[in-house]
Amino acid sequence: MSFEAWTIFALFWVVFVTTPGPNAVNCISNGMSLPFPKAMLGVLAILTQASAFLILSAMGITALIAASPTGFFVAKLIGAGFLIWMGVRGWMNAAKPAPASERPARHVYFHALAVATINPKSVAGYLAAFSQFVQLDVPIWQQMAVIMPTALVITTLSYTGFTLLGALMGKAALGAVFNIWVRRVMATCFIIYGVLLGASSTPTARG
Repeated sequence: MSFEAWTIFALFWVVFVTTPGPNAVNCISNGMSLPFPKAMLGVLAILTQASAFLILSAMGITALIAASPTGFFVAKLIGAGFLIWMGVRGWMNAAKPAPASERPARHVYFHALAVATINPKSVAGYLAAFSQFVQLDVPIWQQMAVIMPTALVITTLSYTGFTLLGALMGKAALGAVFNIWVRRVMATCFIIYGVLLGASSTPTARG
């Protein structure tokens, strides 16, 4: 991969992972309600999902998923329902104390992993990256040696930033009423993302 191609890919990935979405909302929520080290398990889960999707993309799996309208439709509905359910539950629980001590580390990790994985719109992002930036005349795993570290470093910085933002918001939300409404706004974001996901179209590979 040339330096110019790498720069374009890096800029694309910055936009991809810094545009607020379910992962960002979950990281902010974790930062607000959990000790920072435990909240960072959510970032670790996102990196797990990103690594798996990058490898699957290199193997061509995301293109196969995108080429299956039925499979994408089912996954889209499941993902939309999951996000909407999270939003409704978050709204209903907003007035309750944040359950920081009641969430074991494994729950934080697997919950974040589910949020990151179940959203099939992420397939479109990985498919776009590989259809636009991978060179067909260069061995894929040789390119992955550049693509994967770049993507994972940018992803780590982005979602660590969202988690830190949540931690700062949590400290600033000293008033109970303000805290409740911040949590309700976060819950509403999950509902909106779920609705948008349900209305999304199937990604297509570049021909």
